[in-house]
Amino acid sequence: MQPLIHPLEGEPIATGSRVLIVSDAWKPQVNGVVRTLEWLAAEAPAFGVEVVMLTPDRFRSIPMPTYPEIRLSLTGASTIAGMIDDIDPDAIHIATEGPLGFLARRHCLVRNRPFTTCYHTRFPEYVAARFPVPPALTYAVLRRFHNAGATTLVATSGLRDELAAHGFSKLKTWRRGIDLNLFGKGQYVDLGVRGPVFLYVGRVAIEKNIEAFLSLDLPGTKIVVGEGPARGELQNKYPQARFLGLKSGQELANLYASADVFVFPSRTDTFGLVMLEALAAGTPVAAFPVTGPMEVLAGSRCGVMNDDLRTAALTALEIPRDACKAFAKRHGMRESAAHFFSHVAAVRVPRMR
Repeated sequence: MQPLIHPLEGEPIATGSRVLIVSDAWKPQVNGVVRTLEWLAAEAPAFGVEVVMLTPDRFRSIPMPTYPEIRLSLTGASTIAGMIDDIDPDAIHIATEGPLGFLARRHCLVRNRPFTTCYHTRFPEYVAARFPVPPALTYAVLRRFHNAGATTLVATSGLRDELAAHGFSKLKTWRRGIDLNLFGKGQYVDLGVRGPVFLYVGRVAIEKNIEAFLSLDLPGTKIVVGEGPARGELQNKYPQARFLGLKSGQELANLYASADVFVFPSRTDTFGLVMLEALAAGTPVAAFPVTGPMEVLAGSRCGVMNDDLRTAALTALEIPRDACKAFAKRHGMRESAAHFFSHVAAVRVPRMR
């Protein structure tokens, strides 16, 4: 089997390599980070690579305050060090800045083992939305965390520039992708609601700015797919909207395909895989003109970005569905995985045995 290589990068990862991915975000969470890591593990055999996940399901854990869906692992430095030594990876990637991420980072620094990291989430802004913590303070902590690594991967060039302005170094872009085999085959189903259908998919949490969508004066029906700490409050405040809870697989693909417009109200997401999923199903996107949507939609003619989200949603109704599907075909998970493994290949860890 020939190893694959992303055309923008240098050496492909060697067949037979073992890559350790450390993540505090894992199932049963449903978000872009978890989906991306699951897909990476699924694509790894195509590269002749073994991916080993070190995640909270291996440990006792407690729910994160204000966000119980996120589990905080209860373990210690010696346990994590022993597990990493036993795994004996060729490359170490620390995906999140939680308890496991910090312990894995500590081990790597103590043992002088190079590692890569990834900046998935605008954590400083999320923390500030919940607690009186200045973003500058959180950025300082995260800057120290990531700058200790050999490379920090980010989803977009815009985010790379933003983090560079905050003092982050060794930043490289990692193009994201989606499961085209799933979302590209979404089928229209009659949802039994008045059209047009405006859809949101994602975590139902304050940082996602969902109220900016639900408060819009739009014809038809608004549908929210997902769970999170803000669901109860929003469902009570906007009883005219349909809240369907978590959906996955073909059911989710069909929901995308059955909507007329996908509305992405977040102003803080670093990328937004759900936009690509919607486009793969043929559904145009309405969003604010901020970093995530600008990176996904700019030049695509498959979405409308406007500071007036209502105008964006209504204008997006005119976009041909075939154009959305054609654009999304450029963003498959296989290409994204190739890009990721080529970055990892450049940061090899000395094997213990």
